[in-house]
Amino acid sequence: MQNILGIDVSKNTLDLVLITESNRYHKVIANTIQGYQSLEKWLEKYKVGTVRACLEATGQYGEEVAEYLFEKGHQVSVVNPACIKRYGESKLHRNKTDKADADLIAEFCQKEKPALWQPLSPEIKHLRALVRRLADQKANLQQEINRLKSGEKDLWVMKDLQIHIDYLQERVKATEKEIEDLIDRTPDLKFQHDLLKSIPGFGDHTASTLLAEIGDLTNFDGAPQLAAYAGLNPQGHRSGTSVYKKTRISKQGRSELRCCLYMPAIVAMKCNPVVKDLNIRMAERGSHKMEIVVAAMRKLLHIAYGVLKNQTPFDPHY
Repeated sequence: MQNILGIDVSKNTLDLVLITESNRYHKVIANTIQGYQSLEKWLEKYKVGTVRACLEATGQYGEEVAEYLFEKGHQVSVVNPACIKRYGESKLHRNKTDKADADLIAEFCQKEKPALWQPLSPEIKHLRALVRRLADQKANLQQEINRLKSGEKDLWVMKDLQIHIDYLQERVKATEKEIEDLIDRTPDLKFQHDLLKSIPGFGDHTASTLLAEIGDLTNFDGAPQLAAYAGLNPQGHRSGTSVYKKTRISKQGRSELRCCLYMPAIVAMKCNPVVKDLNIRMAERGSHKMEIVVAAMRKLLHIAYGVLKNQTPFDPHY
C-alpha cells in the first residue's frame, strides 16, 4: 500500500494526515521551510520513505510545500477544491475542521488517485506573476480614472488622483515591457507566443495570459479538459420530464482564462473564419447572444490547444 499524505493548507500552518498500511497520524506544522524540514523528520520517525501527497489548489499558500515535496522525490497532486468538496458531500462528511479537512484530502487521494502535479518552469512562473500583476494594475488604474470622472470637485483630491493615475500608467507600461522582454529572451515562450498570435482575434496580451495560465500543456489530455480547467465546459441540468434547466458553463475553473478570452471572442466572431462560421450557425438556430459568445470563447480555447499541441500556426482549413 502506498503511503498517503493529506495536507490542509492555510496561510501560517499546514495540517497533515498521514495514512500508512497500519495507522493514521496527524500533525500540524508551520507553513515555512523550517516546517517542511520538520515534516521530513516526521516521516522518517514512522519509517516512511516516499509518500503520495495531496493538497488543494489554494493559490500561493500551497505552492512552496508542493515544490518542496516534489524536489524531495515525493509524488504530489494539487486538486481543485471543488473536487474535494464534492467528494466530502458524497461521503456525508459533516465536520469542518483543519484536521478533518486534511483527513478528507488524504482519503480522496487514496480512493480517487488524482493526476500528478509538476511545478511550473521558472519562466512560466515569472510570466504568471507578471500577467496577474498587470491585471491588478489595470484594475487599480481604471478605479482611479472612474473616481476622477465621478464628479469630484476638491482640487487637492483631483490633483492627487491625477498623480496616482500617472504613476499607475507608468507601472502598467513597465510591467508590459517586462512581459515583452521575458518572452523575447525565452525562445520556447517566444515560439508559443507567436503561434497563439497567429489565431485571428488574439493579440499580445491574450497570448501572454494564455501561456501564463495554461502552464504546461502536457497536463491536459485534450482540449475539452483544458476548457473544463477554464470553467468553460457546459453544465446541463435535466431530470426526467419535469426538470429542464438552461445549460450554462460550469465556471469551476480559472476565471483569469475566461476573462482574457471574452474580448478576443467578440473580435473573432467577425474576423476568425472558424469562429465566424460558428456564430452564424448558432444565430440561425436562435441561440442567445451571450450563449454564442461563450461558445466562441470555448472554440478559441480549443483552437489554442490545437495550435500549441501541434506546434503549427493557425490554419482555418486544418
